[in-house]
Amino acid sequence: MVNLEWYRTFKAIYSTGTLTGAAQTLFISQPGVSLHLSSLESYVGYKLFDRTARKMIPTEKGKVFYNAIIEPLIKLEEAEKNFQKSTEKQTPTISVGMCFETFQITLEQYISTLPFNVIIQFGQYPEMLENLEKGILDLIITPQKGTSTEIEHEAFSSETIVMVGGHEIDDQAFNTILAQGDSEALEAWLKQQKWYGTTGDMEHLRRFWQLNFNKYPDFRPNYIVPNLNSIVRCLTSGKGLAIIPDFLCKKEVENGLVKMIWKGDKELTNTLYFGTKKKTIYVSETEVIKKLFREVM
Repeated sequence: MVNLEWYRTFKAIYSTGTLTGAAQTLFISQPGVSLHLSSLESYVGYKLFDRTARKMIPTEKGKVFYNAIIEPLIKLEEAEKNFQKSTEKQTPTISVGMCFETFQITLEQYISTLPFNVIIQFGQYPEMLENLEKGILDLIITPQKGTSTEIEHEAFSSETIVMVGGHEIDDQAFNTILAQGDSEALEAWLKQQKWYGTTGDMEHLRRFWQLNFNKYPDFRPNYIVPNLNSIVRCLTSGKGLAIIPDFLCKKEVENGLVKMIWKGDKELTNTLYFGTKKKTIYVSETEVIKKLFREVM
């Protein structure tokens, strides 16, 4: 079903000639403008604008579409103004970048309580840093600091990368070998177990193995699942091992659904940062989200 806001966004882009101009006109973020436009183009089935470096140029079909919708759209906007409370203010929209698992564990449960609009984006950390610098994102949660002087990083928590296992796994056998101090026997035992991993990120496993065995793992997980939270849910049903951040399975470990197997001889710890542009206009909004993260983590 078509969304009326897509029409408003199309009109704003047509009038201003840029995505940035449309975002300023509508008091929403530029990613929000891009999302509305791509949704509308997908709905009508053809391009409405040719994108150049400096300007959005309407296509011939875009011009026809504009002429078809502009008059009824203006009438709807006028009707809305006449019946809208005069004290109502524009609701700001901010874009926040983080990994999918972090969103599920922290912010997802509070989304409906936020007094402003939010666009959540998932992606790789270098991409998030780049989008933050470009103004596409307003806030990111990341274990990596960039080098841009325009970005401010604020440490707020840390995560330890740990080895966890299903509640049925024989951790006594593991602890016996660990106590013997035989690194080769320990690695051999671990490689005999069933392992879980994700399609997008094997970095935790590689770094943990390198730190504790001075080599990269020469095996691949038996089960590849969509994300780290899926791994935790799979482990609660039986055996298996995985290397994940500790905060993702804290409740399951406390409830005995997942076992904490090993933190490694050398703990692998990441500092987590809030990343914002130094000259952001969304200070109060980002502070609300920061407060939620501090409470949860």
